[in-house]
Amino acid sequence: MTAPKPLDGIRVLDMTNVLAGPFACHQLAHMGAEVIKVEAPGRGDLARQLGADPALNAKGMGVSFLAQNAGKKSVTLNLKHAKGREILKALVRGADVLVENFRPGVMDRLGLGPEVLRAENPRLIYCAISGFGQDGPWVDRPAYDQIVQGVSGVMSITGDTESAPLRVGYPIADTIGGLTAAMAIASALNAPDRGCVIDVSMLEAVLATMGWAVSNYLIAGVEPGAHGNENTTSAPSGAFRCKGGLVNIAANKDEQWEFLARHLGLEVLLDDPDYATREDRKRNRYALRSLIEARLEDKSARDWARELNALGVPAGAVLSVPEALAHPQVADRGLVASFEDVPGVDRPVRVLRPGVKLDGAAPEVADGPPALGADAEEVFGALGLDTAELERLARDGVI
Repeated sequence: MTAPKPLDGIRVLDMTNVLAGPFACHQLAHMGAEVIKVEAPGRGDLARQLGADPALNAKGMGVSFLAQNAGKKSVTLNLKHAKGREILKALVRGADVLVENFRPGVMDRLGLGPEVLRAENPRLIYCAISGFGQDGPWVDRPAYDQIVQGVSGVMSITGDTESAPLRVGYPIADTIGGLTAAMAIASALNAPDRGCVIDVSMLEAVLATMGWAVSNYLIAGVEPGAHGNENTTSAPSGAFRCKGGLVNIAANKDEQWEFLARHLGLEVLLDDPDYATREDRKRNRYALRSLIEARLEDKSARDWARELNALGVPAGAVLSVPEALAHPQVADRGLVASFEDVPGVDRPVRVLRPGVKLDGAAPEVADGPPALGADAEEVFGALGLDTAELERLARDGVI
């Protein structure tokens, strides 16, 4: 018998688009929640048209959609139509959570704001994800991941003195916003008196995860800067050139520095006052880097990583995404799921599960990403709408 998942029995209405909201609900689905994706008739989630494969985009099953919508059900509702709003309220009465990432005020203008919906179901957890939150001087500004990366300061500390400001190479603000929302929802589900409104600002969520860098400014008065591949808290710690690539070495403790120096034939530096303490090594980090890289040039990153880790010096090759996915450390732990026969897709769909294990197993969902509106009969039928009524609603543009 399969053990129950933490969120078995929880119903989530996913009214979100693109990434932050869908990613939040992706976490909840894998933890056992029934996630019903409520999409706009005819077009659905914008992510259905996004991704690196134009043919899939044209079919409404873009890679960007496939990436975080496995295990969900899909229905469509025209919320500008009175009947569509009525049906949503009926769904809310049987739901535990509603997640939306419309611009602030949109749901209120539709007559579907948190006060209205929580009047239908006082135990509803209503989670709104937006770029800047539900109030403040930027409340009406549109926001995408890159905008948030810029205004949060992330870009100012990414890259080095020549390349910064630089965008992080994946949608980090959307992803952090989604994880923050999922954490808040899971916490709210545990409240003795369930029911609340959660306001997730992607800007604040990102800043909260920058605490290590931000606190250097708030507490020590040191403004964060762009230091490239250098770890400014210690030395030698960063990415070092070697044969054919880069190897990350993090000799952050004195004993690790001593092991590294001896292994590289640089034990003379252990008596050099320029490198005697952590602060000395930080102050002279670039000279030290040159000395170390001169000793690394005859072996590959993977060879150095094996040798140094065996000595207790943390090290790792800098890999590409395909190399990381193919490595047994990732490939053998169940992170990647594969779904056959996904509608509109002519190949197996391989996507990532959440990076966690429960009792030794990676959480999984049974079904792949849904076609637009695929679950209308099941979901709306449970509300008492028969086939004839659903056909009429479709003709009227409600679903």
